[in-house]
Amino acid sequence: MKKLLLLLVLIVLGAGGTVFWLVQGARTPFQGYGPEPQIVEISSGESTGAIGRRLIAAGVVRDTLTFRVALRLSGADRRLQAGEYRFEQPMSAVDVVGKIARGEVDLLPLTFPEGLTVAEMSKIFEASGRGTARSFVDAARDPSLVRAIDPQARDLEGYLFPDTYALPRRADAARVVHVMATRFLQVLTPELRTAAEGRGLSVRQLVTLASIIEKETARADERPLVAAVYSNRLKIGMGLQCDPTVIYALQLAGRFDGNLRRDDLAFDSPYNTYKYAGLPPGPIAAPGKGSLEAAARPADASYLYFVSRNDGSHEFARTLEEHNENVRKFQVQYFRDLRAGRAGKAGGAGREGESGR
Repeated sequence: MKKLLLLLVLIVLGAGGTVFWLVQGARTPFQGYGPEPQIVEISSGESTGAIGRRLIAAGVVRDTLTFRVALRLSGADRRLQAGEYRFEQPMSAVDVVGKIARGEVDLLPLTFPEGLTVAEMSKIFEASGRGTARSFVDAARDPSLVRAIDPQARDLEGYLFPDTYALPRRADAARVVHVMATRFLQVLTPELRTAAEGRGLSVRQLVTLASIIEKETARADERPLVAAVYSNRLKIGMGLQCDPTVIYALQLAGRFDGNLRRDDLAFDSPYNTYKYAGLPPGPIAAPGKGSLEAAARPADASYLYFVSRNDGSHEFARTLEEHNENVRKFQVQYFRDLRAGRAGKAGGAGREGESGR
């Protein structure tokens, strides 16, 4: 009897020791791969057994038994999520399972600067390796994401917010466009919409004006002044005469080669604000938050003109006489000096950003 009791005690102790050893193994950090990070892709609907085999093959988990114990300890066997996971340091099997159960997929930054068209954004998307430029353009043709705020929208030009997004490396065009449009709706706060309505601007008109401001200046301190110029012109029925709108019209027609010529100002397009008064029919680029705020709340200034100083800033004027003098000083004389090799500190400048010729 005593021998049987001793045998039972030994069996229990042995089983307890085995369980302790297994639990410790599942909680002990492990790294069976080299110094380079490991990316493990888990497909939707993949079984836990297949997931375990992937992790073991990648050197992230030691063996099948350890993986199974980790699943039991975490209770996450039915909650493992698909996606790409990055491993770059020793982790216990329990922590690995927890990471996958929480869906902590590998995210990579994707940056879209302010002032880009959908076509220009599509090239950035393609360069990220997530898909083709065409797929991005096609996804941006669906205006349903902004229909509640702009029933007239025929696509998402102007409504894809420029920002840096942390996205899975395999996020497709539809997902990226959805995230960008959703972000735009967050930035377009009720306060901004109320301010725009107070100035008689619909959301579409607000975004269109903001897109023009975005293309005219990159300086935060100048955006409210540029907004004032165009708001004042709209108020008195004066043509906007905005070069970026002509460039956009030429881009749509596939006729822009990087240079804006005087003859182009006569190009027949509803986006040509030299030819047609008022705002163009829609946004010409993606405005940032600063330009949206400037369009909704322009500076209290009576300016009607501005011209580039050739250093990224602009000179503003209230009268045509003042403006003509600024043009003579900052454009005519500057380029004369440039040709003669006498240009001063100012950098080069093109026609863009100049208004009221």
